[in-house]
Amino acid sequence: MRAGRHTAEHLFPPQPESCELTIVCPRSDYSASLIAKAVEDADAHLLNLNVTSAMAPEGCVAVDLRISHRNAGSAARSLERYGMTVTAVYGGFDAEAELSRRRIDELLNHLQI
Repeated sequence: MRAGRHTAEHLFPPQPESCELTIVCPRSDYSASLIAKAVEDADAHLLNLNVTSAMAPEGCVAVDLRISHRNAGSAARSLERYGMTVTAVYGGFDAEAELSRRRIDELLNHLQI
């Protein structure tokens, strides 16, 4: 690797107890501090942030985030309250979805008497 070049793993090194989100927002509305505030409102910390225009609609930016929380759902909802669109979530889990999945499994087991 040449000096000054970074790989994706270098930019987003593996982190335990974290998840990644991709958000899209209008270029004129982009604010790293606002994104950090939205993440912190979900009781998480912003570990990585990478801005790109790849895969973003014209006039928008896509932002890849890594947060210090395995529950991407709460961070996604917080980001959306701040006017950003969450387009992807990687890793982690959503506690509400996990609870719903367990309840459905219990119901199905109960119905199979």
